[in-house]
Amino acid sequence: MVESILESGQPTSSRMVWMSVEPLPIAVLISGSGSNLQALIDFSSDAFRIAVVISDREGVRGLERAVEAGIPTVVVTPDSREGRDGITEAICDAASGYGATALVLAGFMRVLGAYAIERFPLAIINVHPSLLPSFPGARAVEQALEHGVKLTGVTVHFVDEEVDHGPIITQRAVPVYETDDVASLHARIQHVEHSVLADVVDRFARGALGVSGRIVRDTVSHATEDGR
Repeated sequence: MVESILESGQPTSSRMVWMSVEPLPIAVLISGSGSNLQALIDFSSDAFRIAVVISDREGVRGLERAVEAGIPTVVVTPDSREGRDGITEAICDAASGYGATALVLAGFMRVLGAYAIERFPLAIINVHPSLLPSFPGARAVEQALEHGVKLTGVTVHFVDEEVDHGPIITQRAVPVYETDDVASLHARIQHVEHSVLADVVDRFARGALGVSGRIVRDTVSHATEDGR
């Protein structure tokens, strides 16, 4: 049984705590190879379980990874639904149908509609290959190289109604080398994504993340500090 507790009626500025006596059921959304999905599958945690993997593309490697791990899969393609709202509703219905109470966007290359935020308030997590707010959108790695930055990285954040905009949970820096191209930089970023995303999902499932406005705090570590 999972219960979410909100300290006020405004989810975007509320602290959210998950309390669970069983692993938190999550739906993982993918669009491609599913390397971040694999990291979640391989992560040893008693705090969450992957209830379903949802893809917006047929035949991708990520679906095979899910099948190999014995996880149910659902494909919701753009041509099977009308517009963003239709796709969003279908994805939310599929997730809820498998009992998922949170969504994890792991290389999911589609923007969900506001309906998803209403269905899963402060319970949608995304991983992005830049240090947001720099370089939001689909070309984050290319833009980092085009702008000549010396550091880029990984951001894991809660999803809100805007693209790559929600409250930032954690960030990790990744150096950019003069010899980098898109493939080499993206590979190093993905390596960091794999460990960071799984750790954040685990902390979320344990009720360790508190949100106030745009600020996300680790409630467990702060509670420990306050009790010293």
